[in-house]
Amino acid sequence: MVDYELLKRIIEAPGVSGYEFLGVRDVVIEAFKPYVDEITVDKLGNVIAHKKGKGPKVMLAGHMDQIGLMVTHIEKNGFLRVAPVGGVDPRTLIAQRFKVWIGPNEFVYGVGGSVPPHIQKPEQRNKAPTWDQVFIDIGAESKEEAEEMGVRIGTVITWDGRLERLGKHRLVSIAHDDRIAVYILVEAARQLAETDADVYFVATVQEEVGLRGAKVSSFGIDPDYGFALDVTIAADVPGTPEHKQISQLGKGVAIKIMDRSVICHPTIVRWMEEIAKKHEIPYQWDILTGGGTDAGAIHLNKAGVPSGGISIPARYIHSNTEVVDERDVDAAVKLTVKVLEEIPELKL
Repeated sequence: MVDYELLKRIIEAPGVSGYEFLGVRDVVIEAFKPYVDEITVDKLGNVIAHKKGKGPKVMLAGHMDQIGLMVTHIEKNGFLRVAPVGGVDPRTLIAQRFKVWIGPNEFVYGVGGSVPPHIQKPEQRNKAPTWDQVFIDIGAESKEEAEEMGVRIGTVITWDGRLERLGKHRLVSIAHDDRIAVYILVEAARQLAETDADVYFVATVQEEVGLRGAKVSSFGIDPDYGFALDVTIAADVPGTPEHKQISQLGKGVAIKIMDRSVICHPTIVRWMEEIAKKHEIPYQWDILTGGGTDAGAIHLNKAGVPSGGISIPARYIHSNTEVVDERDVDAAVKLTVKVLEEIPELKL
């Protein structure tokens, strides 16, 4: 099952898009070190862990950035006004705890504030809050005190989320999107024994704001094949009909067919299905019309890169309570390893 302590370190390290250096980058580098031949960090901050081989060049990307907030204004009375970094729903901010990152692995606490319902007008109570209505309270009584605490315009903020077990097989945390995929890449590097492939495990930056890290790292690597590892929606919850659930927890790794950013190479899709069947890896399909992955940037590199996707079903994506199933994670690790072991034989 999942190496809980390793996953906890990866998930709980800070790394809002563009600010991965605040913590998660160093954690990822240390996690990869025992299992690859060399590690480099490119100019945008992508961590590229290279396991050398003489066969086809294969790039696997999992993004290490997370959604979050950025301070845009400090009120005279010390409250922080914020803007989203990535796809943040303002409804998820109310009455939540936050970490305001004033330096690498250094933060002050904050809470998401709003006007109490007791003094709201009736019509306000039935509407979702807008960005103009939310703020972060760090306990400062003035702008000067907030600045003395280390807060500046441009300071980034994450939810105060932890990795916890949920029931028998489930894990809940902030940033399973996409730290669970980074964990899978590390585990795949550890378990990969024999392959002729020339493998690049890439923990990308700035995926949540436009697949930016994957774009530059794929240009530098110039792979023969590309794979994006990311979460996909598991809407297997009350009120969602089965045909709209996308995927289900506990049913296995999801092999991507299409998302908003990429149509995966059909031969690779069917080949991955054959691998899953041959090795008795539980799998399901992933067709996601409302989101994209790093494969969207990889497959458009230079003259084009045949690409696939390995997806991990997750509930409540883009919140501080994202839920995945350990069995799906294990299936994703197994499929990733088998793909790398057998890809030298792939014929397109």
